[in-house]
Amino acid sequence: MAANSAWPDLPYAALRPTLETVQLWTQIVGKVRLAQTPWLNHSWHVALYVSARGLTTGPIPHGALSFDMELDFLSHALVMRVSDGGEARIALAPGSIAAFHAEVMRALAALGVPVAIDVHPNELPDPIAFPLDTAPRAYDGAAALAFWRALVQCERVFGRFRTRFVGKCSPVHFFWGSFDLAVTRFCGRTAPPHPGGVPHLPDAVAREAYSHEVSSAGFWPGGGDIPYAAFYAYCYPTPPGFAAAPVAPPEARFEPRLGEFLLPYDAVRTAPDPDATLLAFLQTTYEAAARTLIWDRAALEIEEGRVGTPRAVG
Repeated sequence: MAANSAWPDLPYAALRPTLETVQLWTQIVGKVRLAQTPWLNHSWHVALYVSARGLTTGPIPHGALSFDMELDFLSHALVMRVSDGGEARIALAPGSIAAFHAEVMRALAALGVPVAIDVHPNELPDPIAFPLDTAPRAYDGAAALAFWRALVQCERVFGRFRTRFVGKCSPVHFFWGSFDLAVTRFCGRTAPPHPGGVPHLPDAVAREAYSHEVSSAGFWPGGGDIPYAAFYAYCYPTPPGFAAAPVAPPEARFEPRLGEFLLPYDAVRTAPDPDATLLAFLQTTYEAAARTLIWDRAALEIEEGRVGTPRAVG
């Protein structure tokens, strides 16, 4: 077995129709969590998480009950489970977003956990309200499975990278608006107000998300002007010198239109050691941000965590 066989091929053109459908499904599921969960700093309360079968909300409060929702890409079903024992499944299959939305709302009501959501997609051009999106949508189970398998590998390596930081750091989580897996580090200092302007995202949300200085990295399957899966890294605010900082591996580059470093997913997938290649990108782009933003690195950085070994202190 090849060393990188766990990292699936992700041809953007072939996967795009399915991923466009899956993104809208994740928005419906994510908006259920948003509607029921108290606001957590930097919108961490809205994200989904990579699971052993797909993408999950984790527990969602509903009065004295709790429920979760999981897009299961192994059985190709949206699975909803309630703490009183109730369970429902909706098949993941080609069809309209309107039909999927209606089926989810009916299932939640039947389970005793009815939820009303904002029916307008976020961060997408020309969004159509879920109940009005009646056009047929594609779903190829093999394409969805490949995307999820890539997320599993990314989440694992991001998790290793996360252990190298003792300061405030986000979970490794999946944002359904931007449709990316992300991990974000904070130095503790406040940042200048974010200018907003993100399509179909309230400026107040963007300003709260970037209320403090960040160094963030993540993965997304492509879109817009980037027709390929890629890893990204950026910081906010963006200081002079960040774009010109040396980063690894050689395939990484700064994309001025996005204000981010990019590394094609294929550069990781086809590398002799994909983990080391991705970690090099995460580490060097973080160092570029920490150095140009003048973070107190000695107080924030630690050795990578080891299984079963507590971090040595004092």
